[in-house]
Amino acid sequence: MRKGDVAMQKIDVTFDSQGLRIAGNLYLPEGDQLPAVVVGHPGSGVKEQAAGLYAGKLAEQGYAALAFDAAYQGESEGLPRGLEDPAHRVEDLKAAVSYLTTRPEVDAERIGALGICASGGYVLNATASDHRIKAVATVSGVDIARQFRFGADGDQDPAVFQGMLDAAAAARTAEARGEGPQSFPLFPPTPEAGRELGGEHGFEGVEYYCTPRGQHPRSTTAMPWASIDHLALFDAWAAVPLIGNRPLLSVLGRRAVTAWMGIEAFQRHPGPKRLVWIEDASHVDLYDKPEYVDPAVKELAGFYATNLG
Repeated sequence: MRKGDVAMQKIDVTFDSQGLRIAGNLYLPEGDQLPAVVVGHPGSGVKEQAAGLYAGKLAEQGYAALAFDAAYQGESEGLPRGLEDPAHRVEDLKAAVSYLTTRPEVDAERIGALGICASGGYVLNATASDHRIKAVATVSGVDIARQFRFGADGDQDPAVFQGMLDAAAAARTAEARGEGPQSFPLFPPTPEAGRELGGEHGFEGVEYYCTPRGQHPRSTTAMPWASIDHLALFDAWAAVPLIGNRPLLSVLGRRAVTAWMGIEAFQRHPGPKRLVWIEDASHVDLYDKPEYVDPAVKELAGFYATNLG
């Protein structure tokens, strides 16, 4: 296919992550020994949504870009479906880097990573522990565990998460008794119901994932309760200092209620870094709206050009 002035192809690929088959789309521009970027999707997303959009746009700029479905989600293997396992999500990103090193079109010494939303937290952990990642960027980056514990805006009553842990424990007991997988819905039934529960951020989440704006049939709409006690033990920002002198770019929407998490991660990074605000953009605006995505991609392309040669 051809986007803009750059001819490229999108290839369906698979690779292994801790024994599970991971499904990906590799966006390849023309050329050899290309710099490459691994692109992680938001928590309930799939590779055909925001991650694929950014991967395609980076390929237009001359990067091999790999968007993939996390284990337990999309077209990738893993049961129960929809499980959010932070440790496995980090391993998926490292496995994607490993896969790129096997591609003859890719220069294995010039691999970067991009995390969107929840993957913004996971990708920082992957970078901290994998020196093959030479530069890391986030768009609307959050720590999904913090979001569940404290709410998107950081103002949630701690009793809410304690109640979720109670429900997760009860779900594990029910499953042990043979009652089958126990899950809970991620979204209310309508965007307006989302607004009532979570303000504009809640509205946009439902609008993106559950209406024609961004809906995809493989996108996760329910989460196994087991995800909650996995998330309880995760801290996406704890390992950020280990990134050291490798560069970080953080892209945040000026109106994003989640921006406090991205700022905290940015402040913890000891090396070269840049924080870019996209004016008037909310958290979810940066998933798909051209007036916000395009300036974000411009920043990303410049960042990777500088740091991946």
